[in-house]
Amino acid sequence: MSQPPSTLGSPVVRREGREKVTGGARYAAEHTPPGCLYGWPVPATIARGRVESVDTGEALALPGVRAVLTHHDAPRLKDPDDPVLAVLQNDRVPHRGWYVALVVADTLEQARAGAAALRIGYETAAHDVLLTEDHPGLYTPETVNGGYPAVRERGDAERAFATAPVQIDAVYTVGPLHNHPMEPHATTAWWTDDGRLVLHDSSQGSTTVRDSLAAALGLRPEQITAVSEHVGGGFGSKGTPRPQTVLAAMAASRTGRPVKVVVPRRQMAAVVGHRAPTVQRIRLGAEDDGTLASVIHEVVTHTSTLKEFVEQAAVPARVLYGSAHSRTAHRVTALDVPSPSWMRAPGEAPGMYALESAMDELASALGMDPVELRLRNDPAHEPDSGRPFSSRGLAACLERGAARFGWHERDPSPAAREEGPLLIGSGVASATYPVYITSSSASAHAAPDGSYHVRVNATDIGTGARTVLAQIAADALGVPEAEVRIDIGSSALPDAPLAGGSMGTASWGWAVHKACTALRRQLREHTGPPPPEGLTVHADTGPETAAESPYARHAFGAHFAEVAVDTRTGETRVRRMLGVFAAGRVLNPRTARSQFIGGMTMGIGMALTESSSLDPAFGDFTGNDLASYHVPVSADVPRIEAHWIDEDDPHLNPMGSKGIGEIGIVGAAAAVGNAVRHATGVRLRSLPITPDTLLPYLL
Repeated sequence: MSQPPSTLGSPVVRREGREKVTGGARYAAEHTPPGCLYGWPVPATIARGRVESVDTGEALALPGVRAVLTHHDAPRLKDPDDPVLAVLQNDRVPHRGWYVALVVADTLEQARAGAAALRIGYETAAHDVLLTEDHPGLYTPETVNGGYPAVRERGDAERAFATAPVQIDAVYTVGPLHNHPMEPHATTAWWTDDGRLVLHDSSQGSTTVRDSLAAALGLRPEQITAVSEHVGGGFGSKGTPRPQTVLAAMAASRTGRPVKVVVPRRQMAAVVGHRAPTVQRIRLGAEDDGTLASVIHEVVTHTSTLKEFVEQAAVPARVLYGSAHSRTAHRVTALDVPSPSWMRAPGEAPGMYALESAMDELASALGMDPVELRLRNDPAHEPDSGRPFSSRGLAACLERGAARFGWHERDPSPAAREEGPLLIGSGVASATYPVYITSSSASAHAAPDGSYHVRVNATDIGTGARTVLAQIAADALGVPEAEVRIDIGSSALPDAPLAGGSMGTASWGWAVHKACTALRRQLREHTGPPPPEGLTVHADTGPETAAESPYARHAFGAHFAEVAVDTRTGETRVRRMLGVFAAGRVLNPRTARSQFIGGMTMGIGMALTESSSLDPAFGDFTGNDLASYHVPVSADVPRIEAHWIDEDDPHLNPMGSKGIGEIGIVGAAAAVGNAVRHATGVRLRSLPITPDTLLPYLL
């Protein structure tokens, strides 16, 4: 019997697509067990201090209110692995928005009314929420997010910069940014009669949720079942459990009934993480021919007083361009702010905005084409480590992108193209993102009826993971994709890592491929049909992923953008955007294009619309809902094209794939900013570029 043609690499339609568009897919907040109660979290209204008093009398007297949890009577937690989960454990208020109570009632409306009826007294303390370039609390951490060293030096970067004939010395700033997934963070939790905790949680990894809750509640992991079957986006903010998960579990324990807690949109900015603001000084020293002699990238950012999280914005400068001398460094200060966390391409997104803006400035100073400058400094080995690249398609992305975009047909002079009151310009930026792979487990089962069942605790956060994993399984088994059933999204399944760091498909897929390959081998060796109970194979990729690769493994890309700037209003509109990416083997063009375009769209928002700041007097974020924090909408998104080059990289995983979830946003904001500069001749070094900041230069 001949093997059917492989669907791996084909644009297979999402398996859950019909469920989602018809309302059949149920998210965490849409699970309502019998007798379910509703919790409304109560945030602190001071920037720093302690809770002095809580009067619950009026709230408990309201119809339907069943309980009020405060630090006085909430269940005691054991050993939370994340300080942000230690809610209602003491009277401390580390930042505005920290949860100080939970009201539980028969309906959501009653819980909200009960929260409004609470009378909470505070003892306030002086607070500091503003990041400055010279903040007295700045220090150099040992490591930054991802475990990278905070400081890396190669050669004598300061001296090489000082003696370089062409120099760029500029400071770029990016304010706080918020994830704002379509589905807010939500948990529905209940305890079974035998003491097990079951919860439906909006998360990027239910294995992580299970393990974190087990540590916090003093349970064994097998006593908890966490389910994240459908997740409406996360962008990093759901990579670890958030306070609502703990609150729902505690409230269910207190009341003896299921409890549902959904984080209100206006509270999300304070409790689910944010992209920390950065102040980045870039110094580039180059020879007259454009060869980089020195790259210095210094980052200042903030963290919270609860825990240290340092945005690794200078790390991409260690990878992207060759130079004989380099210094990359991070400094951080702990402020009275909510804890920053992961947001799509943490480090790379803000870091590459600064680096690629500086490269554009260098091209202008040299009188050189920005694409040519990047090609001239494309290294053969990773500059920081000296390791060879497993594959490096940056040059191909730049060259193909320039050809598709019509880059070389433009007039390189700034402010040279006009259409009535509009100034038209184009910009380019490179992109890079590391290849992360971690251990995962999976099982594959062959049933007597000829069907196959694959189980792995992957999480589909809107990326099409179910579909791609089924394609990987079918390819390894040598069967049609329709014959493979796939189960994901529950901690009752074989353990798997979270969906984050663009490592999901590579990690889960490797385990699925290993299990299915072994099952296929068993079937070949087995005589006759499978036994009545079928054949099952379990696989774990721990041994394979534990080995350190001798190669530097990264995805690359190039963004090209065209903008129109209205000289009457200062408004910038992106007319078209094109991205070309080198991300290994693309396993499903349909879902891959969606990921690339989604990242590029977020880059447009980062460049032009998304803005938040911390109020120095009250200590809270000013942009805390979708009315004040402006994400791009359909009218803001023009024709966007996503293309890729075919890479044959044998040093990755059995599928030959790299992650694609984040490479689309990296560099996108810089391409738009560089296009604005080309259109107007004005270089703004702070995002977002809004009419009020641009218009004064156009009058």
